[in-house]
Amino acid sequence: MTTPTATDLTIDGFTYHRLPGADDVDLHVAVAGDGPAVVLLHGFPQTHCMWRHVARALTDEHTVIVPDLRGYGRSAKPAAQDDTTYSKRTMARDVVEVARRLGHEQFGLVGHDRGALVGVRAGLDHPDVVRYLGVLDVLPTLDTWAVLQGVHAKVAWHLYLMAQPPGLPEKMIAAVAPEFFASFLDAWDPDGSTFEPQVRRHYVDSSVASVDAIVADYRATAGVDLEMDQADRDAGRRLTMPVGVISQDWGSVLGFDPRALWGAWASDLTYEPIAAGHFMAEEKPAEVERFVRELAARADG
Repeated sequence: MTTPTATDLTIDGFTYHRLPGADDVDLHVAVAGDGPAVVLLHGFPQTHCMWRHVARALTDEHTVIVPDLRGYGRSAKPAAQDDTTYSKRTMARDVVEVARRLGHEQFGLVGHDRGALVGVRAGLDHPDVVRYLGVLDVLPTLDTWAVLQGVHAKVAWHLYLMAQPPGLPEKMIAAVAPEFFASFLDAWDPDGSTFEPQVRRHYVDSSVASVDAIVADYRATAGVDLEMDQADRDAGRRLTMPVGVISQDWGSVLGFDPRALWGAWASDLTYEPIAAGHFMAEEKPAEVERFVRELAARADG
């Protein structure tokens, strides 16, 4: 068990642990509640604390496990030895290993943004472990790159920057790191109402300390993660557990049908648009909580 310092942002009522994931990379993990396990994975440029509202609410019926992904927050930030260090396959193994060490051979998994990509890979690689999969505001890696075209793809400019070979992206971002990471919080929360000042500061400070790891995470999504998705598509591999997706209406802007794209991956799918911004778990936690509970109920039959 770890004791967060006074400068850390934590989730009230949760106990904190330091647990080894894949290849003994330590993850910072918050745990509370009792009942069937659900793992909540955060997105960019955030930490596990993005789940603070939803996680507390779910503890009445679930053991809620909320880690910082490797490379983020207070989790370890190993140097990228090769393109697998931050592959979603490796990060999915982190999650499976942490849950097992907490006594859970199966669990529900809900991810936002980067965490959702880890969740998709966990569902494909560990179908007997992931009981249900919830996805917030992202597409599978293969489809993300396929739909980014034309001037509207500028919304994802950072994906292209961090896809470049090691060296220059890290230096460019490090030179203006606070402004770089804050720009996403501002752009995706334009009225500034979603984050309390200390939360916004926590996200920026945590990301500034994680530049190399975050870039490696994104670089993997333009390389090895894409290759894994393509291999699964070629093999006809699909997500076999109940899958639920909620997202903004990116499809009308970029010209794709999100329900059809997800339907090609998931045999048992529900999809619903949500009238919220990208940071929906913090903007509309009650709606996200409902989404998780309904998905868990589907898995229970």
